[in-house]
Amino acid sequence: MIEQTELIVTKWQYHPPSTSIEDDPKKLLSSISFDVMKKRAATKKGIACRFTVRFQFENETILEYVGEDSYVIDLQDIIDKRELQRMIRNSYSKFNEKFEFKKFGTVLRNKSLLPFDETKYDLDPVLSLLQ
Repeated sequence: MIEQTELIVTKWQYHPPSTSIEDDPKKLLSSISFDVMKKRAATKKGIACRFTVRFQFENETILEYVGEDSYVIDLQDIIDKRELQRMIRNSYSKFNEKFEFKKFGTVLRNKSLLPFDETKYDLDPVLSLLQ
């Protein structure tokens, strides 16, 4: 059995820009990173997924947002690549959902997160963590 924990926002550091982003929206840049950590207990195994997004405007970070989500899996369960991709997509969906809610108090209220590009990440090492 696979259990997904609630996504926890571990960092939401917002600094309003000194000038309006509407004046030159091409100067607004965003990046996303993805990290995976192994978890293990006597009867369970799992992974923790961490997504980090940074929005920068004129070389100044205006938002750093970090969210973490975990999966707890019975030791006998086998996870294949397709299942792992589904788990990561679900985590990113929750991460994006939290952003969509929290962004309304910022100058980013009309912005969206970049789609998560799975092709940038080699999931084979993550699969080995779940063996």
